[in-house]
Order: sequence, then structure tokens, then C-alpha cells
Amino acid sequence: MEWYEKKLAEMQDVKPIVSVCGDDCAVCPRYLAETDEELHETALFWYRVGWRDHVVSNEEIRCTGCGCRPTCSFALLPCVNAHGVRQCRDCPEFECAKIQEMLKNSEVKKNACKKVCASEAEFAGLCRSFYEKETNLREKERTE
Repeated sequence: MEWYEKKLAEMQDVKPIVSVCGDDCAVCPRYLAETDEELHETALFWYRVGWRDHVVSNEEIRCTGCGCRPTCSFALLPCVNAHGVRQCRDCPEFECAKIQEMLKNSEVKKNACKKVCASEAEFAGLCRSFYEKETNLREKERTE
């Protein structure tokens, strides 16, 4: 995603926006995509990497924040709501089995992602967005 690499180059020092699961939304392609073409390229990438089983519409790939999908990929949104916390890292049960499983699955997805990235820069951006979850969840002061 050439557009994504260009945006990342302009955003080296952007402050993280940490999601419920520890993703950094500030550098996520779904969050950054502005045009129909960028959204479509993002949907194609999600399919190629195996994050979706088909190329989804621009409306489906567009990010509208945590909870923009009917269900959370890691089933964390209902859990944080049930525990009355904003993020998993704020929960008294952190680091629970759900978090441990999410981190394990994330590592598997990271390896698949690397195989389909067009460049090291693209992979580095996606790592920052999706594969630094544990660091983001543990380092509260870095993102608040």
C-alpha cells in the first residue's frame, strides 16, 4: 500500500492512540484511509493477509473506532464493558486468559502479515499498529 507508506513517513512522531486490545490506531491503515482508493487497497490487503475471507466493501473496512464492527475480533469489547473499564490494561484481571490468547494469535498473524507486505516500511507500520499490543497495554504512561 504505497499510500500507507507515504503517510507513515509523515507521521514518525505521532502520539499513539491505543485501542482496547492494544493496537495503535494512530498508524492503522483503516484509521488513516481517506479516499475510496485507499479504503479499497486496505480491503485488498486485509484479504491477502487473511484477516478477511473476502474483499470487503469500503464501508466495512472504514474505521469508526472500537466497536465499529458488531463483534470484537478478540471478544474484548464485551469483556471491558462487563468489567467497567475503558481498556484491558485497566482491568483488575489483566493479564487474563483472553489477553494471553490474543497475544499468541497476534504473533501468528504477524508472521503471515510479513509475507504479504510490499516493503519493510509497510511491515514496520503494520507492526506498530497491530503487533506492539503487549507494549502498548503495559506502558500506560506512554500513551496517556
